[in-house]
Amino acid sequence: MAVIELHNGHPVQLSPPKRPLPVLSRRQVESMIADGRLIIILDNYVLKTDAFLKYHPGGDKAMMHMVGRDATDEINGLHSAEARKMMERYRIGTIEGCWKNFVPPIQGGKFRPASVGDDEAEDSINNAAALSSDGSSRSSSPSAVFDADEPRAGLRARGSMAASVSSVSSTDEQQADKPFDGMAHLDALTKKEIMLDLDKYPSLEPEVQGEIVHKYRLLYEKLMAERLFDCNYYAYAIEGVRWLSLATLTLVFLKWQWYIPSALCLGALWHQLVFTAHDAGHMGITHNLHADTVIGIIIADFIGGLSIGWWKRNHNVHHIVTNSPEHDPDIEHLPFFAVSHRFLTSLKSTYYDHIMHYDAFAKALIRVQHYTYYLILLFGRFNLYRLSWMYLILGQGPRKGPAAWHRYLEIAGTVFFWYWFGYLMVYKSIDTNFHRFIFVMISHMVTAPLHVQITLSHFAMSTADLGTEESFPQKMLRTTMDVDCPTWLDWFHGGLQFQAIHHLFPRMPRHNLRRAQRLVQEFCEDVGVPYALYGFVDGNKEVIGRLAEVSRQAAILRKCQGVIMTSGGGHKHSH
Repeated sequence: MAVIELHNGHPVQLSPPKRPLPVLSRRQVESMIADGRLIIILDNYVLKTDAFLKYHPGGDKAMMHMVGRDATDEINGLHSAEARKMMERYRIGTIEGCWKNFVPPIQGGKFRPASVGDDEAEDSINNAAALSSDGSSRSSSPSAVFDADEPRAGLRARGSMAASVSSVSSTDEQQADKPFDGMAHLDALTKKEIMLDLDKYPSLEPEVQGEIVHKYRLLYEKLMAERLFDCNYYAYAIEGVRWLSLATLTLVFLKWQWYIPSALCLGALWHQLVFTAHDAGHMGITHNLHADTVIGIIIADFIGGLSIGWWKRNHNVHHIVTNSPEHDPDIEHLPFFAVSHRFLTSLKSTYYDHIMHYDAFAKALIRVQHYTYYLILLFGRFNLYRLSWMYLILGQGPRKGPAAWHRYLEIAGTVFFWYWFGYLMVYKSIDTNFHRFIFVMISHMVTAPLHVQITLSHFAMSTADLGTEESFPQKMLRTTMDVDCPTWLDWFHGGLQFQAIHHLFPRMPRHNLRRAQRLVQEFCEDVGVPYALYGFVDGNKEVIGRLAEVSRQAAILRKCQGVIMTSGGGHKHSH
């Protein structure tokens, strides 16, 4: 009901006062999620985001990975102030104290619906977060949400894990000669990886992780005060000169029928433009959704033939569940690559919604993946076309709401790309099929350093899941490395060699990432989280070493299974 008061003798109608939001218990939130609601915690408010799922410009999958979790740092990192203000309309309640995250349903979390027996006593029990004696994080009483596969969703007992680690400490050759289930060997490797991370990184106790989050947010404020989130438009002017030069050389060489130099310049142009498309996808240029999206579509779709909408849907998930074998599409490359032994178990990808089969073809390729790594990345751009077409044809982006029209502009951009590149340039301007083939292959292979750089930042880093207690900043630093290079080479790497800093602050313009490095290093030293920084050559060695190690584990698994088949023994292993 409207409220009327007198102001200078005149009646003024005021908006009715907003009713205070109810305080919701953990048990109430759990029951809502069990009923299919998309509940997210943001700044101690409970948000019910079901209605916004199909409108989300960043894709549906990213939101689904935040269900039941305190998503404050992820949302603040990936969204503008205007977007965060808009989210206030989805508030349905508040929480008290520190929220203990659930495992989201998309990640295998199980939730109990409301029942007649629920009462406040049960609520208080389920809300009481405690660390069990084994060091793993659980609620005080058993709950279905914590019954998910523990190597993924939680942590096994430290004692049993230590025993498992010691049991695999003998040489792999000795293990392979024993007739035991190869999957048990992979489980032991998973436990060992978790134990190594637990020893290397700060404790998962709420007080420790809470302090990391507190200092991370103070760092964010310091970076804001130093205006490192302001876009450097002068840097884009310099890049514009580089783009124009490469485009001009491409056309001049093509006119002179110097096809190889023309293809080299076109590939270099695509390589450089991708960096700006990346900025636009993160709304790091104008900080306006539609303006930056149009910039991204012009660069990615019209000039590059790739979908910026697909990239955003993919990339946002990557930023939230970085290096998770089941969930992060940026490391899901079977049958060509496996960066974790866990891919040898035919995992299901929650992003692609299918099983990543470790079949005969994959086994053959994984065996030599450390030799074929660079060769396969030469063809990476062709795979991006495939993923872009699937996104646009299947309508995987928002079909309603303020971002719905982006899809149609992207389709127009993709058609335009194949007209100017496929028809006018390749077909009409090049005289023979052989020269056309050479032109297409060289122009696409020149972009391979970009694929190397992107994979370099993650392939060699941890793929272990330390559970829901790990803070956002610690997880980003644990799963991402930065590449060290001289300042004069920043143009080649595009500034995105600072991937760890970028993952901490996704909306920081890449031209400012180097300036933020010193403050991030100070933060890491303060909270005790290692900051991975490798030179380009050493980083590549780490990646090749990781690929070789997974290939070796695949050989051990193959040998174990061969022994079991020969002996006629073994048992079924549930993984």
